[in-house]
Amino acid sequence: MQENTQKRYRYTQNRELSWLRFDQRVLEEAADPSVPALERLKFISIFSSNLDEFFMVRVGSIFDLARMTPDDRDNKSGWTPEEQLHHIYEVIPGLLTMKKQIYSAVMEELGRSGIQDVEMEKLDASELKLVNHFFKTELLPVLSPILIGPNHPVPHLTNKRLYGAALLEDKKGHKALGIVPMPETAAPFLTLSDGKRYVRTENILLRWLPTMFDAYTVKESCVLAVTRNADISFDDDKFDDNEADFRNQMTKLLKLRDHLAVMRVELNTQISGEFRKLLSSVVRVETHEVFVDKCPLNMRYVFRLIGALPKELSMRLQYPAHHPRWAEDLRRDQPMISQIRQRDRLLFYPYDSVDPFLHLLNEAAENPKVLSIKITIYRMASSSKIAQALCRAAENGKEVLVVMELRARFDEENNLEWSKMLEESGCQVIYGTEGFKCHSKICLITMRSHNRTIYLTQVGTGNYNEKTNAMYTDLSFMTVDQTIGEDASAFFRNMLVNKLDGEYKRLLVSPYGIKPMLLRKIDEQITRGRDGYVCIKANSVTEREVMDKLAEASRAGVEVQLIIRGICCILPGVAGETENVHVTSVVGRFLEHARIYQFGRGADAEMYIASADLMTRNLNRRVEIACPIQDEELRDELRWILDAQLRDSAKASLVLPDGAYCRKHSAEPFDSQDYFLHTSMHKPTEAVAEPIRLAERLRGLLDKFRR
Repeated sequence: MQENTQKRYRYTQNRELSWLRFDQRVLEEAADPSVPALERLKFISIFSSNLDEFFMVRVGSIFDLARMTPDDRDNKSGWTPEEQLHHIYEVIPGLLTMKKQIYSAVMEELGRSGIQDVEMEKLDASELKLVNHFFKTELLPVLSPILIGPNHPVPHLTNKRLYGAALLEDKKGHKALGIVPMPETAAPFLTLSDGKRYVRTENILLRWLPTMFDAYTVKESCVLAVTRNADISFDDDKFDDNEADFRNQMTKLLKLRDHLAVMRVELNTQISGEFRKLLSSVVRVETHEVFVDKCPLNMRYVFRLIGALPKELSMRLQYPAHHPRWAEDLRRDQPMISQIRQRDRLLFYPYDSVDPFLHLLNEAAENPKVLSIKITIYRMASSSKIAQALCRAAENGKEVLVVMELRARFDEENNLEWSKMLEESGCQVIYGTEGFKCHSKICLITMRSHNRTIYLTQVGTGNYNEKTNAMYTDLSFMTVDQTIGEDASAFFRNMLVNKLDGEYKRLLVSPYGIKPMLLRKIDEQITRGRDGYVCIKANSVTEREVMDKLAEASRAGVEVQLIIRGICCILPGVAGETENVHVTSVVGRFLEHARIYQFGRGADAEMYIASADLMTRNLNRRVEIACPIQDEELRDELRWILDAQLRDSAKASLVLPDGAYCRKHSAEPFDSQDYFLHTSMHKPTEAVAEPIRLAERLRGLLDKFRR
């Protein structure tokens, strides 16, 4: 039995440790000297934000499991929830040490350009005067010092808000604790007169802390932040069918997020045992849940700082500005609808501009032949041109159906606001399906021309969000294929009646369609043995049944190439199990987000794009869509993307059999993202003529006959 158990976990690793290894890869980008200095600072900020969300969501959910189902075991490692938490908390100190070293190196490099995070002790007299003025005019009027004692209840510490904390002593030697919340309205830093040096606001607060508790002496002080469990289990809550009630309930749940259990306490410096004991009694955390991080505790200010620097300086220390290209196989002077009716089209964000899709929506909003627009929305930009086009279409009398996912984590409030605006414009808005997040990316435009119904379908791998379209690599497929259009029409009908097991001819829809297709296609490659080939590009791999099937393919001699940005629970290269599995991870300027599935090689290969990663939640508990790509030119474009990423030797790492990453190297480094920036996958096209109507053709022939 023990032997079988050990064999079960031979080629898999724990999801959480795999994620932490991925975030370490993000941090390592900040150590790459070929990356501009301010971009390196951004990577440290992204690493920190990722880690914040990891504690809020993943650690929070495991913490809940440890209380509710303590004997459950992870199917990738065999660990209980408590054992998983132990391993997680054990890894974090090493990451923080690495972060501190890299942060110090980056700040040293920025210092050579005059950009400095200045310590209070190093300010001259005029700068101290400026800082003191800032404190008295901007901070002091809104500060609320809190003395914690018998007559003063313990304050609620908000998730990731910064606090000044002080160990206090009165004249009789009695100790107390003082807390001063950082005002949420306060700027995160004060720029000094040269426009390049700055002082962080929490350090200004610490300097003035001794003046805020008159009857006490400040013995020690620090900055602290707490990270709370933010894993609200929306799917477990039962909502009424009434949409307004659903929206109201969602608003109430969001307010709970700031009051869930604390998963982590961060301090900016080491403190005495006495001070730590007082803090722990207030926050109620275990010793191993308290971390000292000598970097800034909240690094979201980095992007604001870059915007405040002199433009000439900041531009020199960042990547050159990227301006997405208009896809060369599309004409700017021709209607998008006409061009898509000519043949299938594919956009590759952020290298291609999102403008052709926006043009398509705007055309559809105005075109009298368009009857309806139906779309799924998971995340939207705060100022969304896509939403504006949908509103205009509804105001022009088109039927507009929006399947809005209100449970898109951390975008719930933004989606709530847009859902109200869309409804006010006349759109019909529904909120996904009960118990299943709608994560699919599909838009259906229905037209009526010459007594024919024409479907124009767009299927994507990423959100309808112009902001992320500029930062994430994604694919957007547009077609007038009638069968795909009929499937899309059936999909929206099914969503309206909560029918998740609908039948489709071309589209694959989870939770019932994508995983069986994946298993079936891998099986087909297994029958080919050493001639078989599977290449999958996705964000994460966690689904046990899919991993077991990939291991089976490896044992049969099938070459399996996985391009996985983040979590990868299958371990490649394990003797006798996954020797033919290879895992590449690309972390660079843009966030790799596109999902491509390839089965077989060459002209016979089957190609799909999808919204779904190979994760249990995507394949079993979400509504996702995968779409076959049959146009030969577009299939070549997808293979071109995969081949370039597999060749990457500048920003790619290989996953080793123990789950660690090993950076790829070559004599002439090849950066796939830089290649995509400077090389287009599209062939320039000639002008696309509008479809010629039969009557016009007859008129032309008649004129010719008369001549």
